[in-house]
Amino acid sequence: MYTQTQKVTLKFTDMYAVYITNKLEETQAFYERWFGFQTLFNSSWFLVMTSPGETPRTLAFLTESWPEAPAPPRYPAYRQSGSYLTLEVADVAALYESLRAEGMSIHYELKDEPWGQRRFAVLDPSDIFLDIVQQIEPQEGYWDQYMR
Repeated sequence: MYTQTQKVTLKFTDMYAVYITNKLEETQAFYERWFGFQTLFNSSWFLVMTSPGETPRTLAFLTESWPEAPAPPRYPAYRQSGSYLTLEVADVAALYESLRAEGMSIHYELKDEPWGQRRFAVLDPSDIFLDIVQQIEPQEGYWDQYMR
């Protein structure tokens, strides 16, 4: 257990979400085709991908039936519950138009939100909700009622 009295300096090398899916190949193809991710590691049960750009972000996927899975309980495949993934981009409108033109099914249409995001959403092959955003100025006074 880490306490403040310890003199340990943590040096994180990465931090990423791992989503459990039964559609590993479809998921790999989806992130490569639509978002330009590259595969760093690919096995029959584990996939690690990285986003394009100057500061790549890591994302991983794991099958329910991975060999070293604790039993029981095993971790079930994602069921649209409890989390979603946000991809923040520099020009969300351009990405939206490009994806639509290429035939991507849009789950939530492009919209400027009062809290300060321009966003749209799609579902990946495992039904993970991908919230694709660009930060914009919030509506004047929007956050006043929520700040502590």
